[in-house]
Amino acid sequence: MATVHPEVTWAQRSSADDAERNYLYVSIKAAQVPKEKAELKLTPTNVSFTGASGKGVTYSVSLDLYAEIDPENSKVNHTEREVELVLRKKELKEEFWPRLLKDSKKVHFLKTDFDKWVDEDEQDEAGEDDYANNFGGMGEQGGMGGMGGEGGLGNIDFSKLGGMMGGGEGGMPDLTSMMGGAGGMPDLSALSGGAGGAAAEEEEDEDLPELEDEKSSKIQEVS
Repeated sequence: MATVHPEVTWAQRSSADDAERNYLYVSIKAAQVPKEKAELKLTPTNVSFTGASGKGVTYSVSLDLYAEIDPENSKVNHTEREVELVLRKKELKEEFWPRLLKDSKKVHFLKTDFDKWVDEDEQDEAGEDDYANNFGGMGEQGGMGGMGGEGGLGNIDFSKLGGMMGGGEGGMPDLTSMMGGAGGMPDLSALSGGAGGAAAEEEEDEDLPELEDEKSSKIQEVS
């Protein structure tokens, strides 16, 4: 069975006075790994995961973190596609971590999660991340007991939620197509050639003979 590094994506929020707004998003992309064949361990300075998929692939990764986290107040959700983590940063600090890992060397499997990422100076404008606060709880000692458990969010696709915040595919529909063009009002000129216009022409046609008869009768009276 082949052993590979799963892709890992991450984003973060920070706060100097609110622990619940001071956390990391970390997603380990390990598709089709049953919970019973997965092992997740959290320590203050490390996240490690190993899991065997149904396709003959074993995913394995160990992340030495840039700074300490609080495992007891971290949360996890295991889905069919990935293992999603909300890791509580131990130190309350307004500044972002400069990177996820202790080592500054770039690793090929680690990427920024742009669906969840906001800039440090814009995070207050991003609003509350309720799905982070209501995330399913961790089991004891960073175990798997809380995955998808009672009070969690089950198998929600968080990338769709992130898409709704931006102006991309998950945003508001294009209203210009509903307004008949490039943001303008609907074309009313077509109404003149429609059923209403045809009816008006018929009424005019019906009135014309009556005018001719009246004119003829006046001519006869004069003569």
